[in-house]
Amino acid sequence: MPRDLILGTAGHIDHGKTSLVKALTGIDCDRLPEEKARGITIDIGFAHLELGAVRLGIVDVPGHERFVKNMLAGATGIDLALLVVAADDSVMPQTREHLEILKLLGVRRGVVALTKADLVDDTTREVAALEVRELVKGSFLADAPIVPTSAHTGLGIAELKAALAALCDAADEDRGAEWFRLPIDRAFVVQGHGTVVTGSVVSGSAAVGDELEWHKGDGTTELVRVRGLNNHGKPVDEVHRGQRAAVNLAGVPHERVRRGQELARPGYLVPSKVLTVRLHASAETRHPLKHRLPLRLHIGTAEVMATVSLLDCDALRPGEWGLAQLFLAEPVTAVWGQPFVLRDSSAEHTLGGGQVVQPTAAKVRRRHIEAIEQVEGLWSGAAAPRVLAAAWFAGFRGFAPTDLVREAGVGPDRVEPFVKQLAAGGKLVELPVGSNRRLLVHADRVAELEGRVLGVLAALHAEHPLMTTHDRQKALARLEYVGDEQLLQAVADRLLRAKKLVGDARRVARADFKPKLSANQRKLKDKIVEAHAAAGFQPPEPKEFVNQAGGNAAALKDIFEVACAEGFLVKVTDDIYLSAEAEAEMRRRVAERLRTPPGATVAEIRDLLGTTRKYAVPVCEYLDRVGLTRREGDLRVPAAPL
Repeated sequence: MPRDLILGTAGHIDHGKTSLVKALTGIDCDRLPEEKARGITIDIGFAHLELGAVRLGIVDVPGHERFVKNMLAGATGIDLALLVVAADDSVMPQTREHLEILKLLGVRRGVVALTKADLVDDTTREVAALEVRELVKGSFLADAPIVPTSAHTGLGIAELKAALAALCDAADEDRGAEWFRLPIDRAFVVQGHGTVVTGSVVSGSAAVGDELEWHKGDGTTELVRVRGLNNHGKPVDEVHRGQRAAVNLAGVPHERVRRGQELARPGYLVPSKVLTVRLHASAETRHPLKHRLPLRLHIGTAEVMATVSLLDCDALRPGEWGLAQLFLAEPVTAVWGQPFVLRDSSAEHTLGGGQVVQPTAAKVRRRHIEAIEQVEGLWSGAAAPRVLAAAWFAGFRGFAPTDLVREAGVGPDRVEPFVKQLAAGGKLVELPVGSNRRLLVHADRVAELEGRVLGVLAALHAEHPLMTTHDRQKALARLEYVGDEQLLQAVADRLLRAKKLVGDARRVARADFKPKLSANQRKLKDKIVEAHAAAGFQPPEPKEFVNQAGGNAAALKDIFEVACAEGFLVKVTDDIYLSAEAEAEMRRRVAERLRTPPGATVAEIRDLLGTTRKYAVPVCEYLDRVGLTRREGDLRVPAAPL
C-alpha cells in the first residue's frame, strides 16, 4: 500500500511557493479570482504529487504577513515542510516567522528550495544558501538539503523531487490505531451533493457511511453522516491519516460550516474554554510573554482570543519554557500533546507556542506546588505518569477509560492494558457506575471519598447515638457537592465489601459503631428482651412498653433497633419483633413441615406455631422475604429445595 504524507510550503511572499508547486505537480494552487488578479496567494491551496511508493498531499500557504492566520490553518497536520527562499531576496521576515511557526508546530523534517536561482549569479546564490544555512541552524532543517531551483526554466525540479522522495523514505511510519479527526479548513457546495468540507486527516480513518461528530466551535456538537469521500479529486471509500480529504456531509447546511470546526469520531473530542499547556516563548520575539497577556491562539484550523495565566512565573523571556493555562473566549477541541501557536492580539507577531497537556482543564491555582507537580507529570514521556496525573486532575468526577486517548495521549488499543496495570498496582480504582458505565478514579481521591462517607456516618451516629443504621440515600445526600450520586453509591458499596460499613442497599452504619444506651435505657432493653423471650410466637407490641419507658419513651423504637443489632430480637414488621431464639425455632418448624408436600396454608402455620392469625400472616410474609418460603396460591412452599 502506498504511504500518504502531507507536505506544507512555507516562506516569504513572492518567493515563488505557488510557482514551485506548479512546476512539481502541474497544479496551480491559486484558485481565487483575487489571487489571479493580484498575483499573490491569499488563502491555502492544494496539490498532490506521487513519488514512487509515497503519495504527497501538498498544502500551499500564503506568504504575506497579513495572511499568517491562513498559513497557520494550512500548516495543521503537515508531516513535512518545504521552506522556500528566493535566491534574489534571501531570508526575509516571513521566512523567519514561518520557520518559527513550523518549529512550534513540531514539524521534524523538511527540505529547503532556493527558488529563482536562474535570476542570480553563482556568488549571489552561494551567499543566499549560506544565509539560509545560518537561519536554520539548530532547527529541524539544520541538515536539510538546500536545492537551487527555477520554476521558469525547470532547474533543480528533478533534484527537488529526489530530495523529497528521500525525505519521505526517512519520515516516521504512520502511527498505530487512532481515532479519526479532521480540522476543517474549507467548505463549499457541490451541485447535487450538498455540503463538502475539506481538511488534512490528522489521525485515524473514516469511511463512507460512518457517523461522525461535528464540533461547531461554539461548544455544541451534532452527529453527521459521511455521504461521500474524495481524495485529490477522486472518489474513495475511505480516507486516513496523512491524506487530504473532502467529506460530503448529509443534511448539513453550508452556511453553518466554517474554518476552525472539526469532524471526529463520536465521543473523542470535548470542547473546552480552558487549556493547560507547556508554553515556549519564541526566541524571535523581543518581548517576554507576561502573565495575563491577551493574545491569539491558533490550534488546529481555529483562531481564538485567549488570556495566558503563567503557573510558575510572572513572565517567560524569549527562548524560555514554562507551564501555563489559556483561558479562551470560545471553546476549542484539542488532544494531549497537540501543538499550538500564539500571536499577539493585533495579529502582527508570533509570540510563542507549545503543546497541550490538558485539553479539558479547570483553573489551576498559580504556584500551587502539588498542582504544578501534577501538570509536570502530564508532560511525562511515559504514559503511566500521564494517566495518573490525568486521574488526579479528574478528581471526584473520575473519567471513562476511553478519555485517556484524549487526555493522556494513550492509543485506543493500549487503554485497557494501562487501566488493568494501574488498577492492579492500586494506583487507579475502577468503580462500576450504573448498569453499563465504569469510572476510573485516582486511588488518593477514592480514599478521600471513603473518608468523607465514613465522616458523614460518624456525624449521624453522634447525632443519633441510639440509631443502629441510617438511610443510605439520605446519608450520601450530605455529599451531594461531589456531584455524582452513582459514584458515591459505588464508594459506599466498596466500603461495605471492605467491611468498613455494615448494612445493605437501604441502610448503612459504620462497622465500628456501637449504639450508646444509658443505664436506664439498657435496663429497659433487658426487660423488652426478657418479655419477648417469654412470649414466644405471640410477642408484645412496642407500644406496650411506653409506660415502663418513662422518660425514654421517645427512644423506644431505637432501643428495639439496638436489641436487633445486638442479636437479641429479629424485626418481622414495625410492630412485631421475635426473640432470636423464637425466630430460629420458627424457621426450623416451618422448614420441617414443608418437607411434606404439597405445602402449608397460613392456618396450618398458625397452628404449627401455636399463635394467632394476627401474627401468622406477618410471619408468613416475613418468611417469604427472607427466602425460606414462596407463596403459591393459598400455600407456602419451600423457596428452594430443602
